[in-house]
Amino acid sequence: MLRKPTLSLILSALLAIGSAKAQSIDILRQRIGGILKDKSVTVGIAIRGTGPQDTISINGDEHLPMQSVYKYHLALAVLHQVDQGILSLKKVVSLDKELMESYQHLWSPLREKYPNGGEVTLADILKSTVAWSDNVGCDVLFELAGGTDIVQSYLHGIGIEDIAIVHTEMVMQAEWKKQYENWTTAKAANQALGLFFENVDNLLSTESYNFLLNVLKGTQTGRKSIRGLLPKETIIAHKTGHSGKNDSGITGALNDIGIIFLPDGSHFYLSVLVSDSKESDETNQKIIADIAKLTWDYFKNKQTP
Repeated sequence: MLRKPTLSLILSALLAIGSAKAQSIDILRQRIGGILKDKSVTVGIAIRGTGPQDTISINGDEHLPMQSVYKYHLALAVLHQVDQGILSLKKVVSLDKELMESYQHLWSPLREKYPNGGEVTLADILKSTVAWSDNVGCDVLFELAGGTDIVQSYLHGIGIEDIAIVHTEMVMQAEWKKQYENWTTAKAANQALGLFFENVDNLLSTESYNFLLNVLKGTQTGRKSIRGLLPKETIIAHKTGHSGKNDSGITGALNDIGIIFLPDGSHFYLSVLVSDSKESDETNQKIIADIAKLTWDYFKNKQTP
């Protein structure tokens, strides 16, 4: 005759399951630590899944330079103004030749396409700025939004406190140390992703939400970072940032933050900010790729009964 499980046995089983999950996330943390071992670099990492225990923070509160990652935050602020009726995705913006020439030293697919200037919709500027990390587009968006102060105030207003947006791309790229004044933390980067993707308090309208999500899924930069070791069919909505190296061979920032979707449709958030690295770009990218793969494997294995 089978005996019904007692309450104590049920509680013991639940505790065992909880302990196994905790150990599993601890193993993930240890393996990530192994990736960082002996690397001459500061790395801020934040991982968040859908479960309360599926969270990791390593240097998650460190203030680290964003570089072009902040173009994602800028897009949030611009789309907020679109939803308010201040701006429109259909708005036609004139880009003059003088503007294009002033950005000759900075990356800009828009400048390559319109070397003598041209008329472009706000939607196309947003796409180029976020998906292609366009610097002309970025600074045009800052101007349309009312400046860096307005963008920063918006982000603080929606609860993202650990972030500073002080300089446009033109100003930031003119002096190496300026990039450190445009900072965030890995935890705040994940927070920004979560507020958007979960559309907390109807952060964006349905149209603006779908627009930005599709743009992020179409990001063309950072193919060797978060995306580097994941299955090719993996859907990732992400934004990258890269400073390049200074004369001393230091990389100020090589970053990737994103929402990674698993085969069953669930997701997790991953923000990796690599800063003050003496390593090669290939090593910096591999740090992010390895962390993404370990995290992917962890969450995918959780899907298996």
